[in-house]
Amino acid sequence: MKKITQDAGRKSLGEFAPEFAHFNDDVLFGENWNNRDIDHKTRCIITVVALMASGITDSSLKYHLENAKRAGVTKKEIAAVVTHVAFYAGWPKAWAVFNMAKDVWAEENAETAMAAHANQMVFPIGAPNDGFKQYFSGKSYLAPVSKEQVGIFNVTFEPKCRNNWHIHHADKGGGQILICVAGRGWYQEWGKEAVEMKSGDCVNIPEGVKHWHGAAKNSWFSHLAIEVPGVNGSNEWLAPVSDEEYDKLP
Repeated sequence: MKKITQDAGRKSLGEFAPEFAHFNDDVLFGENWNNRDIDHKTRCIITVVALMASGITDSSLKYHLENAKRAGVTKKEIAAVVTHVAFYAGWPKAWAVFNMAKDVWAEENAETAMAAHANQMVFPIGAPNDGFKQYFSGKSYLAPVSKEQVGIFNVTFEPKCRNNWHIHHADKGGGQILICVAGRGWYQEWGKEAVEMKSGDCVNIPEGVKHWHGAAKNSWFSHLAIEVPGVNGSNEWLAPVSDEEYDKLP
């Protein structure tokens, strides 16, 4: 394991209390935390338990919760640890720790939901859609299915993510076809009611129609985006779908 180092003591108290800074950085973290008699993950759990039992729920607890997560402590494990200690250290302390731990492990919740969504479809989720992220509210992912003859891409939206209003232009032909392959989402044309999309639903988007599409509030959403061949085709990206508009949808 990589050697653990710390300089917080010197940064915060190096001039005011240099001896304390030395003990904090060089002894507590420099020697004690690098001791191999117990593994790093166990040491992280012990530290969280000690802080919880002492009623310390400030930034130091958050640091050690984050440290525990980096050491491989899962959401289920930290929940079991805090629940167990609650019977000995006190229920209010457990509430305080849980309120902080929920934020620290929030990303794991998203990763778990994303993995469950991926298991619902045969197409991959793909990579973060960084090339078009300026046109999306929230995170989206892109997986090319076909780049020859007809462009087909699997686009995945996290809950609440949607793209901006946009228009597919072409001098002849053009437009787009959407086929939902997993989750639940929405498609809406300008001036019309939004249409709910579930797995198997298909939407044909003619050239020149202003529209948007994206996930429902409480669901991941994936659709195949099929590019209809056209002459001089292009996309015109417009304003984002406002929160006020979006929040009206169930």
